[in-house]
Amino acid sequence: MPPGIRRYLYLESLAVRLLSRSRFLPLIAGALLALVAGYGHADTAQPAHYAQLPAAQQAMVDDLQKRTFQWFWDSADPKTALVPDHYPGPSFASIASSGFALTAYGVGVERGYITRDQAIERTLLTLQFFKDAQQDDSEDEATGFHGFYYHFLDMHTGKRYARWVELSSVDTTLLLGGVLFAQSYFDRATPKEKQIRELADVIYRRVDWTWMQAKAPLISMGWTPGSKFIPANWKGYNEGMLVYVLALGSPTHPVGDDAWPAWTKTYPEFWGPFQGRTFLNFAPMFGHQYSHTWIDFRGIQDAWAREHHTDYFKNSREAAYAQRAYAIANPNHWNGYGENVWGLTACNGPGDAVVKRDDGSTRAFYGYTARGAGIDYISDDGTIAPTAAGGSIAFAPEIVVPALMEMKARYGKDIYNRYGFVDAFNPSYGTEMTPKEGRAVPGMGWADDKHIGIDQGPIVVMIENWRSGFVWNVMRKNPYVRKGLERAGFAGGWLDNASK
Repeated sequence: MPPGIRRYLYLESLAVRLLSRSRFLPLIAGALLALVAGYGHADTAQPAHYAQLPAAQQAMVDDLQKRTFQWFWDSADPKTALVPDHYPGPSFASIASSGFALTAYGVGVERGYITRDQAIERTLLTLQFFKDAQQDDSEDEATGFHGFYYHFLDMHTGKRYARWVELSSVDTTLLLGGVLFAQSYFDRATPKEKQIRELADVIYRRVDWTWMQAKAPLISMGWTPGSKFIPANWKGYNEGMLVYVLALGSPTHPVGDDAWPAWTKTYPEFWGPFQGRTFLNFAPMFGHQYSHTWIDFRGIQDAWAREHHTDYFKNSREAAYAQRAYAIANPNHWNGYGENVWGLTACNGPGDAVVKRDDGSTRAFYGYTARGAGIDYISDDGTIAPTAAGGSIAFAPEIVVPALMEMKARYGKDIYNRYGFVDAFNPSYGTEMTPKEGRAVPGMGWADDKHIGIDQGPIVVMIENWRSGFVWNVMRKNPYVRKGLERAGFAGGWLDNASK
């Protein structure tokens, strides 16, 4: 089964899990045991800064960021500038990958990987495509509808990739993160940079957020011409936070003031202790990363954060430490897990298989799925995704950098290449087996042979946010993002300082 189809099926299964979280409440007992054990309390200091790293660690971070950027630069289609879901190899385009790419281009300029003129040309090509792409309710000929775009597109034509592909509210939002970044970054008074700003404005203003509210005040996960709106809606806590911020900030089709309280209403189901940390849980790390890629949540609080004496940045920091503690505890006894080899998130895997061991027990392995660990659920087949740690570098660099160093040192010849870390690897996979994805590696286990855009994006962008705050600082200037945050009730920190 192609990875894109697996991802689509995962979205449906995730929606079901989100609607039935109560069955995971017994996991709280395990979390209480972790509290007694005292896992993960070595983070009393502030997150380390890049300049404080030893030279070898700085060199590794530099190399990883540049290689990961190069993935976006090399993989885009020369005519449409669409970015693939996965690469190398044949793939459909991912609109979310394109959003991360638009952001990565600015990082590339600031780091000297490409010139500003090169970034302008690639950004113009991307925005022109999305502005001109056909928008209607046809099954096969359109790229989007009501300002939203299909999750996956044909790399060359830009049309809906297949009839199982949904018009995706969250993937459109991840695309818009890059669109609004481009709008604020290219701020010079030149004809081309002015054109970038105008195109970005058209694309964002065209999104009809209220149309996507099949069950207002919540926002639907998506729509298809045949089945219409997906029954599941975005309810917190997960990567959908950015969906509501941009929907609230819209100058043309904004959702009502009741949308954010509706989103946060389900937070109590996620709030609780796991592996010695009490935080707003979401099992896969991507839910703690995606919105933070573009928005600096340090020191700004909505009503929920004020009530709980925290902020969403600190919450993601807790999530990173909890994942590391889970790997140290290693309840399923997977090979390789430890303080510097950790990280569960949505990623590729070796493929569905159940293996019987000599002692009569069995081990199950999966293909693409939302691996994770939290009070909401645990999905762990021994597959590690480097982006789970790498995309968390801004939250907890003191545990992330050693993890990246260790994974590269221990497995690098099999998992680190021209474009940085491959999407995932599994040291517990038996090399006598034939995986459906990637390759079995003698003496190591399993390693993917692909990189996935939505996993590459957080690595390159969050490294930069940690190093310089660059993307966060650019997005602070965007009036739509600011308006969305303020309508959601956020205040304090840079939001207050910017208004003075």
